[in-house]
Amino acid sequence: MPQLSFQSPFGTLSLSEDDGAIVSLDEGQGRDQEKTALLEHVVSLLQDYFEGHAIDFSDVPVKFFGTAYQLRVWEALRTIPYGETCFYGDLAKKVGGSPQSVGHAVGLNPIPLIVPCHRVIGRNGLTGYSAFDGVDDKAWLLELEKGL
Repeated sequence: MPQLSFQSPFGTLSLSEDDGAIVSLDEGQGRDQEKTALLEHVVSLLQDYFEGHAIDFSDVPVKFFGTAYQLRVWEALRTIPYGETCFYGDLAKKVGGSPQSVGHAVGLNPIPLIVPCHRVIGRNGLTGYSAFDGVDDKAWLLELEKGL
């Protein structure tokens, strides 16, 4: 599986591709095998994003592996625009289920940032974030997007 590692404000991240689509963004050094044009392009977009540019990742091809419900939630996450947030409860109304079930699916998102799970918040403020170092990084990302 093609993979490319790069440096970010969160340390080394590894982006993986399968059959022309992004399948994961993970912490740590990847195997860096079969570097592709898609991986290089998406890493460039991510680096621009971290520099504070408003990047729309909705055109990045992704491939999800999960339950039908998880896929609905993850696709819905892709519709939350840069610089905006959505409540777990509102997302639950859109895709069905409870805010808790949405939160569970959001926490299993395999492609953070590109599938912007950090843009989902609780009615009482920021809540859990399973990517990177948790809620502090979620707050940092939201502040980065608000900076424009």
